[in-house]
Order: sequence, then C-alpha cells, then structure tokens
Amino acid sequence: MPTITRIGTTQRWSDVVIHNGTLYVVEVPATDEADIHQQTREVLSSLQRLLEANGSGVDKILMANIYLKDIGDIAAFNALWDQWIPTGTAPVRACVQARLAHEGYKVEVQLTAAV
Repeated sequence: MPTITRIGTTQRWSDVVIHNGTLYVVEVPATDEADIHQQTREVLSSLQRLLEANGSGVDKILMANIYLKDIGDIAAFNALWDQWIPTGTAPVRACVQARLAHEGYKVEVQLTAAV
C-alpha cells in the first residue's frame, strides 16, 4: 500500500494529505470579519501556497468543492476564481451554499490535486 503523508496534523485534521500521487486540502479564510472578496483572495492564496509547497500547483487541481455561506456571493467568488485558474486547466467543480463551521466564514474550499 502506498504511503500516506500527513502535513500539519493535529488531533482533529491535517492541513494536507498526500496519497498515491494525489493531494487533498481544505482551506478557510484567515480573516473572519472580511468580505467575500478578501476571504476568497485569502483562501486561494493559501491554497496555491500549499499546493506548490507539496509538489502540485493550481494547474494540477482535479476537483474542487466550494462552500459559500451565501450562494448570492457566487459571482464575486467566480470573478476571483476565474482569474486564479490557468486557462484550459479548470477542474471538476461543485459550488453549494452551506452553513459553515465558523460564523464569520463566507467561503471554504476543498481541493483534490495531482502531485
């Protein structure tokens, strides 16, 4: 069985898990009182850093699950997402409205990427 690599592991979660050439990561915003634009920029920036630090990249994202506190924020989120994803590399994606774990969160993103 291939090795499972866990990075930034706590009792409750790992920041990144890599298994069999696939990276799994979830990110939330750093500033919970910020608007959807700032929170999205924070999440995408952090995701890019985590992907690149672990042998992957934005162009290697296979699947994205996007959770928005208010689905009305989808246009604002998409405007930043569309700039972030390199042309021709869009992953499979779902975007849903969800009740997030922290009241101030407006966005949470879960990615699966090739390493």
